[in-house]
Amino acid sequence: MKKIADSFWRAVAYCLHPKVILLSLLPLILMVVIVMGLGAIYWDAALNNVRTWMETSRVLGWAWAWLEQVGLLNLRAVVAPLIIIFAITPLVVIMSLLAVSFMMTPSLVSLVAERRFPQLERQHGGSMLQSVGWTFLSVVLALGAFVLTLPLWWLAPLAMILPAVIWGWLTYRVMTYDVLAEHASKSERVELMRRYRFQLLGMGVLTGLMGAAPSLVWASGALFAAAFVVLIPIAVWIYTFVFIFSALWFVHFLLHALDQIRLEPPSALKTDANEPRVLDVESKILSL
Repeated sequence: MKKIADSFWRAVAYCLHPKVILLSLLPLILMVVIVMGLGAIYWDAALNNVRTWMETSRVLGWAWAWLEQVGLLNLRAVVAPLIIIFAITPLVVIMSLLAVSFMMTPSLVSLVAERRFPQLERQHGGSMLQSVGWTFLSVVLALGAFVLTLPLWWLAPLAMILPAVIWGWLTYRVMTYDVLAEHASKSERVELMRRYRFQLLGMGVLTGLMGAAPSLVWASGALFAAAFVVLIPIAVWIYTFVFIFSALWFVHFLLHALDQIRLEPPSALKTDANEPRVLDVESKILSL
């Protein structure tokens, strides 16, 4: 817990570093352009299609009747934008994560390594191609979990917990590989992911909960249409900033952990035979 807290506050401090702020502009601008551009092209058409489906759907008939009885029929106009926002949020989250991962994480790793761990040897245990393969596999698994658990999102507690767990798991997978690709060997990376699996997942889930804030901004945009154009960039900026902070948090934690295990005997890197072999299997697949 002490290592996690120490890495957390270091990540917060590094978010204010001029180089980090400058680097954050590129993925932020890219994401705003993509989201605003797609919104300008497809928003009206998507809104009309969803409203048409809502009006002709027999399943939703009881909901409109209930809203009319309680005098809240005006909320009907808000439902269509919320459905679209709910549908596109996973895509925006994944795009933000990938933008930060590929455009910023290598630079953040170099920044932290040069300032805190200049003696840490680079063993180049991962390549760009393997990183892309690992990320693609992780995204597919996360989207599969998203689809399979979708019916459970109607339950109030799970609607907050499940997205955070799924996005947290995806964040921990992507960030861990990208952070360790340059400095750690393959065996060191597997050992760190095995040894600190729950700590890394907890860090990912916490950043996943932080990523819930933009969803509130999206919803506000649906309620206040006049401010929607302003709220979109704000939501995208929050997503991007959360993943930048997440990357720095993982960098500080993992490079420190890597520095520590290199002080241990070489035999300590051998994976316990009783541990799950998932990480080893995935590493073999990506090395083909």
